[in-house]
Amino acid sequence: MHKVKIGNGKVEIVRGDIILQDVDVIVNAANNNFWMGGGVAGAIKKAGGRIIEEEAIEKGPIDVGEVVVTQSGKLSCKKVIHAAVMGQDLKTNEELIKKATINTLEKAEEMKMNSLAFPAFGTGVGGFNLYKCSEIMLNITIDFLLKSKSLRLVRFVLFSEKAYDIFLEELDNFFHNK
Repeated sequence: MHKVKIGNGKVEIVRGDIILQDVDVIVNAANNNFWMGGGVAGAIKKAGGRIIEEEAIEKGPIDVGEVVVTQSGKLSCKKVIHAAVMGQDLKTNEELIKKATINTLEKAEEMKMNSLAFPAFGTGVGGFNLYKCSEIMLNITIDFLLKSKSLRLVRFVLFSEKAYDIFLEELDNFFHNK
């Protein structure tokens, strides 16, 4: 795990499983209809129960880039934020990842949550570049934490060693290039 203090909060980069994180909210990188098949969504549904998917589907479909909140079922977190990072074509891009990241952080702040765990948006089935994803998500998160009132911890939980290393490298670059 790697931690960096940002204003009154911190960013953490962790290699692990998002469903095992001790945080208020975990984030699902979703499609805009909220069918939870594989990857992060499948893991959340398997561990938390079908109730999460059923509630999310009832709230969809939504525009790509938007978010909905559901209960967490059997998971230890308080809520799940489902960020629609892609549509039914399972494709995403830089603008959609930016919008979904911002909307997720704003929703967590609105709900007065203290901690949140993100996956790397769009890098699984969406096929988005890990380097670009880390740059987008970390820059937005760092800027957000500097003015956040309630959110104090944003943890990026990366399943693969490659993704973990890339996010660490980007976090290091952020502070050395400012």
